[in-house]
Amino acid sequence: MSLSSARQRRATAASPPTDDGYAKDAKDRRRRPGGDGDGEDEGIKWFLPFLALGLLRHMSASSNLIHDCDEVFNYWEPLHFLLYRSGFQTWEYSSDFALRSYLYLFFHALVAGPASLIFGENKVRVFYSLRIFLGLISTITETVLVVALSRRYGKRLACYVLAMLCLSSGCFFASTSFLPSSFSMYAVTLSSALFLLEKYAGAVSVAAAGVILGWPFSILVFLPVTVYSLIRGSFRRVFLSGFFTSLCFLVLSFVADYYCYGRLTFSVFNLLKYNVLGGGESHLYGTEGLSFYFRNGFNNFNFAFILALLFLVVVPFARKKYAPDLLIVVSPVYIWLAFMSLQAHKEERFLYPIYTLICVAAAAVIDSLPDLFHDKYSSDQSIFEKIAKGLRPLILGFILCASHSRTFSMLNGYGAPLQIYQHLEHHDDTGPGSILCVGSEWHRYPSSFFIPSYISEVRWIDDGFRGLLPFPFNETLGGTTAAPSYFNNKNKAAEGQYLKDIGACTLLVELDLRRPYPSRGSDLSKWEALAALQFLDRELSPALYRSFFIPYRWQQNNVFGLYKLLRRLHPDHA
Repeated sequence: MSLSSARQRRATAASPPTDDGYAKDAKDRRRRPGGDGDGEDEGIKWFLPFLALGLLRHMSASSNLIHDCDEVFNYWEPLHFLLYRSGFQTWEYSSDFALRSYLYLFFHALVAGPASLIFGENKVRVFYSLRIFLGLISTITETVLVVALSRRYGKRLACYVLAMLCLSSGCFFASTSFLPSSFSMYAVTLSSALFLLEKYAGAVSVAAAGVILGWPFSILVFLPVTVYSLIRGSFRRVFLSGFFTSLCFLVLSFVADYYCYGRLTFSVFNLLKYNVLGGGESHLYGTEGLSFYFRNGFNNFNFAFILALLFLVVVPFARKKYAPDLLIVVSPVYIWLAFMSLQAHKEERFLYPIYTLICVAAAAVIDSLPDLFHDKYSSDQSIFEKIAKGLRPLILGFILCASHSRTFSMLNGYGAPLQIYQHLEHHDDTGPGSILCVGSEWHRYPSSFFIPSYISEVRWIDDGFRGLLPFPFNETLGGTTAAPSYFNNKNKAAEGQYLKDIGACTLLVELDLRRPYPSRGSDLSKWEALAALQFLDRELSPALYRSFFIPYRWQQNNVFGLYKLLRRLHPDHA
């Protein structure tokens, strides 16, 4: 052994121990996972996050609400039509407008199609089979992100992120929603993970798929990772990877649109034109103030959302750990919030693409709390630094408890619609040719997957709504290629969207909030209740108790109505 080697070994052995897991040599080892045979040992193994996320995503698939009627009418219903040749059509799917891509539906039909053959008439199982598939995609992408963070920044940060991904209300609900914004969330998660693993070509390819197959507007969310991947990786290889992926999906989207709409059109461009280039008026569907997304972000992530916004404040104190890579990954949170807040029309689902990044940013802030009190000129820890270390699990625990409490409140308070419609399969004695009527609760209709074969049609009845409602796909006009005259892009009610003869209704679904004016189903001489479940009355319940499930107090302090499935006793056709 040489003298220099002996000195080097003694120097290494004599080096003072440190709990700084972000020293340059440790960071370099994490950047080469498996390079020396020990890199993977420094991070979390694949099994733990996959198991934890898999269990939670399965729970989401089986119990999640449908949070937006767009999910039903723009995705579940046209998918139902592709599988069973029946379902509701919105004006966006009219051949005249062609705003929605059928490629997104065909991708999910790869699972829903075989499931429909396996389960036959039991369409509810097809519905939940697709949800489980969505939960599996979410599980895989988030597992890769947790492992990437573990290898790059250590187990503690990765465990914090894993805990938030599992229990935050936002991720629980978004992970199994059948929406392009959820698909973009999967792509953002995987693209960010591949960037941290230095798989730059893969990161850009996934980004391209997320934009074209998912949601075109999410291109802003992918920009930071895409730009830095082009800079850091082999430009030619990364560029060509993204280019050919984009070209492939664009061609597939164009072919799918031509096949379904029956004419040369391009839904990706049509959607961008309608919302960005002044071709449409999305504000007709509601406008909100600048604080809308900040309020929704707090509802879905509570104090984790505030911590995520503080990430930029923490970066100067922890730049050796998080700058620039984690800053690049997290930066879309700020870009997306700023861009979406400036749009007049706002919806909660528009934030889905950045939900996992919010968890990463918040976890990084919690992990870095001791750095705010660290004295770089002293090797001793101050009392404040020790307190900050002790506070980390307490803060994380509080956030997770509040998140779980909100999830539980949402599921118990608003879960009645899905459960009520599942009662239909137990009442086939009503007879074939039955007509199910829905009034003001049309926006909570869970899709035709919950309508048994003995019900011949679902009809809307007029309860005062003056916007445009979906119509059934019309096979005589061409099905998906049809351009019905009753559709318009001005959100104006069309002639014939309501059933005028209420006496034709065999079954009725309604929400009875027990207001002074009576509901239709309160007339016991005409209707019998087949099922009734409690439904949280948002207007009369205190904000604290309706937002969070507090044992014993939640049931006592909230006000509930009844979500009812009714059957006509004495048909009274005029």
